Amino acid sequence: MKTIFKAAALGLAPVAAVALTAAPALAQSKQGIAVVDLQRAVGTSAAYTTARTQMQTTYKAQIDAFNTRKAAIDADLKTKGEALQAGVKAAGGKSTPALQTQYEQFQQSQQNAQTELQRLGQPIALANAYVEEQISAKLSDALKTAMTKAKVDLVLAPDATVSYQPTVDITAAVVTEINALVPNVSITPPAGWQPGQQGQAGQQAAPANPGQQPQSR
Repeated sequence: MKTIFKAAALGLAPVAAVALTAAPALAQSKQGIAVVDLQRAVGTSAAYTTARTQMQTTYKAQIDAFNTRKAAIDADLKTKGEALQAGVKAAGGKSTPALQTQYEQFQQSQQNAQTELQRLGQPIALANAYVEEQISAKLSDALKTAMTKAKVDLVLAPDATVSYQPTVDITAAVVTEINALVPNVSITPPAGWQPGQQGQAGQQAAPANPGQQPQSR
């Protein structure tokens, strides 16, 4: 989810820069200024919350397999890491050919583990990305409507501000508009779908059927 919203955050960054460095420009604002956390808005929307619950059921086998394998990998890496530390301590902190080999083998194990877990988690990550893109496809419309209702003509991301009062945060209002525009989404990506295909996601979005992803984020 963080990756998907980088573009949205960057889209607000230039506005934030102007707001923080050009006070006179802000004085010309016709209405008001607000703060919106787009990532939180999507993550707390009804469609996203429901989809995560559905995924927990639909992808249960994959989630269980991922978590089981991750636990085993974590335990193995922990054992290897402790053995490496013990070897370094026994050598008085000095590097030796044997320790160098052991260290390289440990690094390789870490890389192999990452590759394996990415492969195991891919179906779940893909489904989650599909859910997010269906919602984010309507995010701009939801934001515009919330701004109009709140009589706001300038919106900043939370991290683009130094400080602000809770009253200027219209994230909840954006969530309300998202819920109206996207009451539910599908958790099953079309064949061959890849993240970034928002147009396709919007056209093929259907009432959610059932699922959620492993809590590894």
